[in-house]
Amino acid sequence: MAWKAGAAGGMVAGVREGAMKVTILGGGGFLGRKLAARLAADGALGGKPVEELTLFDLSPPAAPEGAGFPVRCVGGDVSDASAMSEAVPEKTSVVFHLAAVVSAAAEADFDLGMRVNLDGTRALVERCRALPAAPRVVFTSSVASFSGGQEAVLADDARQVPANSYGAQKAMGEMLLADATRKGFLDAVCIRLPTVIVRPGRPNKAASSFVSAILREPLLGLETTYPVGEEFGVWVCSPRVAVEWFVHAATMETAALGLDRGVNPPGRRVTVAEMLAALPGNARGLVRPQPDPAIEAIVSGWPAAFTAERARRLGFSETPGLDVILRGFVEDDLEATRAERAA
Repeated sequence: MAWKAGAAGGMVAGVREGAMKVTILGGGGFLGRKLAARLAADGALGGKPVEELTLFDLSPPAAPEGAGFPVRCVGGDVSDASAMSEAVPEKTSVVFHLAAVVSAAAEADFDLGMRVNLDGTRALVERCRALPAAPRVVFTSSVASFSGGQEAVLADDARQVPANSYGAQKAMGEMLLADATRKGFLDAVCIRLPTVIVRPGRPNKAASSFVSAILREPLLGLETTYPVGEEFGVWVCSPRVAVEWFVHAATMETAALGLDRGVNPPGRRVTVAEMLAALPGNARGLVRPQPDPAIEAIVSGWPAAFTAERARRLGFSETPGLDVILRGFVEDDLEATRAERAA
């Protein structure tokens, strides 16, 4: 994408002819790997061929198989200016900013969360300012930037009032990127991701990690627990639909967003009881309740439903039902997860 000056001193979208350079910050995470695999399979983004892909994480991520273009694998600290210069080379057209310290970890270590989740976003803004043309930036924000609890059904104009440090850092990152867009440094789309299930691999330090574990561990023949009641509802999406949202956000026309760069995509509300009921055979017997007040204190403030009307108008796809989500995990990730966990 090329850009030209707007009437208010900002930038408006044009069209870049030819190939695109793309960066994924957080390219070693599970969504970063899936997005990289999608780009490698397609060879293009928005109808434009990918000229080069840069994957950035704390350690250099592995390149996706079958890419028909060069893949640069870079390690470093996302908040470090020199590392960001390496991660986002000249003439980069699109940056997917997925790098983050997850919710429970950010709550436990305030300084780490601020450095990665906020200072890392500021470092990206500064790098974009130095580029010859403003890139599209797709930022993964979070439903954790809202509060309201189990009874809330939030409209698109709901205020972000975070009840945890991770959510606050994501909300601050959104505001920073919105202002950088207004100034013409970049063109941001901030996707407030639901809890993504089923996450492959091992449990992580996200407060919502138990949501994937309820479905993943029994399919591996492993016992697991959940820290909340069976009536607890959570706003979820699948990895497949999350990647679709990223691709759409990278290629959509952004004029309709105006100053408001945040999007609540069409997730789906599911309860713990519904997830347990979706498990096959005797797998349900491998899951038991185990209250955890610290985790419950974080997740109970998250809203369990959004209207997501604006996102639908903007062309963001729907999240499928639990049966489709579970089948997608079995088809895409179960065997690889089983092998990783065995190792």
